[in-house]
Amino acid sequence: MTYTFTPRGVCSRKITIELSDDNIIESVQFTGGCNGNTSGISALVRGMKAEEAIARLENIDCNGRGTSCPDQLARALKQALA
Repeated sequence: MTYTFTPRGVCSRKITIELSDDNIIESVQFTGGCNGNTSGISALVRGMKAEEAIARLENIDCNGRGTSCPDQLARALKQALA
């Protein structure tokens, strides 16, 4: 399943996620944002169960914004699983 999410409150403008039938993250692509950081996040979560990625990434804050690209990925995964 491919899921597209529009993040809010961060520099990235779009997150595209590919999940397997058993909720394993096959790929994540961020459009916009800090390329090194978003590429790193994408590489780290590849092969991880979506639920584990959510638990690790949600509520990470970027400079007092109340969210971050990792947090937005967690939100996107939650929506994709719903």
